[in-house]
Amino acid sequence: MSNRSHVWSPVLPLTSFGNVLMFLFSIFLAAAIIFLNVSTSLSILLNRALRQENRFMYMLSTCFSDICTGVSYYYVGVLDVRDNFNSPTRTYFVVPTFLGVSFMAILAAQADRYHAIVSPFKYSQRMTRNKTLMVIFAYWFYAFFIVAVHNLVAVGIAKSITSIGSFIGNIMMVIIMIGLNIKLFIIAKFQLEREQPSEETDNKRSSVYLILVVVVFFLGTWLPIFCHVTACNFIGAVCYTFKNEGTDPLRILPRVNAALTPLLYIRGCAALRATLLSKVWRPCCRRRVRAQQLGHTKQPLPGA
Repeated sequence: MSNRSHVWSPVLPLTSFGNVLMFLFSIFLAAAIIFLNVSTSLSILLNRALRQENRFMYMLSTCFSDICTGVSYYYVGVLDVRDNFNSPTRTYFVVPTFLGVSFMAILAAQADRYHAIVSPFKYSQRMTRNKTLMVIFAYWFYAFFIVAVHNLVAVGIAKSITSIGSFIGNIMMVIIMIGLNIKLFIIAKFQLEREQPSEETDNKRSSVYLILVVVVFFLGTWLPIFCHVTACNFIGAVCYTFKNEGTDPLRILPRVNAALTPLLYIRGCAALRATLLSKVWRPCCRRRVRAQQLGHTKQPLPGA
């Protein structure tokens, strides 16, 4: 009985104004993540031209993983949850995996843009839409295969895999991400600026700048927890210093990024923004206005 009450207790006791604000912030953040990523996903799915481009497939993959992050945040962020090996409220590392999938999706999108700009002819021949979907399927499968391994082996072995494999893998991925970002910035600054103005050049430039901005915000929200975990691995100290996931700022920041990423996509891509406003948000607003108007007309007149 005590375990059940612990599982379903809020992130903080609702005994003070600050705790209530923290509770409401967690609910709002989860709702914002879901709303923005669902809107962006629908915009891509409803636009056939966007679906034909590989970069939007990576956007769609990021949005799907972030939708799962938003849904799961109603549990790990709103309630008193600690997601580690010894916690009775753990999610068996399924929830952090959604964040990891977003990480791999953004890294794959970076590599895709780099390949498309540096070797456009080879890229058009090699990276077909089916191959892009295979890449997306591969990192989704890899992420949840690791989760399955962690949950099937003994806790001691799982901790060894996590402390060594994840530690080395995350450092390598961050280094690759920073290196690709620098290279893409140099390409956008010097190579694309020298090309003749055209629609193709503008599309290349906008796609490169978009992924640059996305990665900068991604690194800004993820590097604090990476540095913290790295320091804990070297020192040998316990990394979970806060009461739960919802009060740990190092674990809130990646969730904030899950809401920022679709906003950056919408702001940086005119075609995506046009589809969002014309096919996703505007029809919903029209239906709501019509429903309100019908509701007013059906109300009985005073004295009737």
